[in-house]
Amino acid sequence: MEDAKKYLEVTQDESEAVSRLVFPSDRSIYDHFVESGIRVDRVQPGFIVCTFKVPPRLTDRAGNLANGAIATLVDMVGASTVFVPHIPMNVSVDMSISYMANAKLNDELEITSKRLGQRGRYSGTYVLLRNKASGEIIAEGRHSLFRSSSSKL
Repeated sequence: MEDAKKYLEVTQDESEAVSRLVFPSDRSIYDHFVESGIRVDRVQPGFIVCTFKVPPRLTDRAGNLANGAIATLVDMVGASTVFVPHIPMNVSVDMSISYMANAKLNDELEITSKRLGQRGRYSGTYVLLRNKASGEIIAEGRHSLFRSSSSKL
């Protein structure tokens, strides 16, 4: 238990570095860390393709892209396919993610998201993370979102 406490302790330098960071008020610090580095390659209604290079800040102890970062990417990129400007953002209500392989530090990933459909205020998306060099599927996710507004997509 003491080893775990020591590992989780934050140094004064780390604390000061984090306190100097500025983030938009509508996103969490974690969302900002994950979304930094996403490059949008192609956008069509209900479909988006992005590229993401795995940075050191999102790797686990084994040097793999952390599962939490993958979940955040599925959530963020999936939600982007049902985003409508000037309408309140969707709220994720369900995600199912299959983790198929590891993505390593500096791997370049292609993230594809497709809107599957809409029923009332609920929308569904499918997100695929693939290693661009090898073609290996890293993860795939299905994602359900609820729009608080009654607007149509």
